[in-house]
Amino acid sequence: MRSIAWIVFSLGLLGTTVHAGPLRVVTEETAYSYLQDGKVVGSATEVVQATLQRAGLEDYQIGLYPWARAYDMALREPGVLVYLIARTPERETLFRWVGEIISIDYHFYKLRERGDIQVPDLEAAKAYRIGVMRADVRHQYLQANGFTKIVLTAHNRDNFKRLLNGQVDLVPMPEQDMVTLCNEAGLDPGMVEKVFTPNAATQLYMAYSRHTDDDTVQRTQAAFEHLQAEGVVARIMAGQR
Repeated sequence: MRSIAWIVFSLGLLGTTVHAGPLRVVTEETAYSYLQDGKVVGSATEVVQATLQRAGLEDYQIGLYPWARAYDMALREPGVLVYLIARTPERETLFRWVGEIISIDYHFYKLRERGDIQVPDLEAAKAYRIGVMRADVRHQYLQANGFTKIVLTAHNRDNFKRLLNGQVDLVPMPEQDMVTLCNEAGLDPGMVEKVFTPNAATQLYMAYSRHTDDDTVQRTQAAFEHLQAEGVVARIMAGQR
């Protein structure tokens, strides 16, 4: 495998060399990646764009998809960069991991008025209907832990609506996503209540599909490492410029 020093040297030599074909960059709607005025924006999107620019990979298109579609594209097609994707042991060999953009905690939320719902631990949550996105890491986590009352949707927003309508009892979400959804709906975030948080944080990455060419992956990895070392990634994700 080429050393980091060799890759950095190559970056200096190749400058604006681009990928042989346009990269397809795919993501889902979250608090860190969303559609605004017809463009995909958000702090995670800025990190990806800064990384590709630093790597000299300027021929790309970013698309917003239901998570299952974005995941399937990155799983099966070459030249696809997906973010924000959880890095799990089951996925380790399925993708070429570029770098960790953010680490988050998922919390189980209920409507505050639902005093009948009590979740002191993970086992207790199995008694309730839980809304998650198809093929998402939360879906896989619940399945692996023996949950059976799983209600699948394509978008976080759909899970939120089902929570409001009483079609599900709990939704596992990052706090920022929940706050964003409440604000978008004009609702007080205090109407929902965090009832349980699994112990492990989830690391969310950008990653390439397995059959993406080596040069593209290595250039992107080196660029991300430099931005991370310079503190650029942390500043963008913290909303600083």
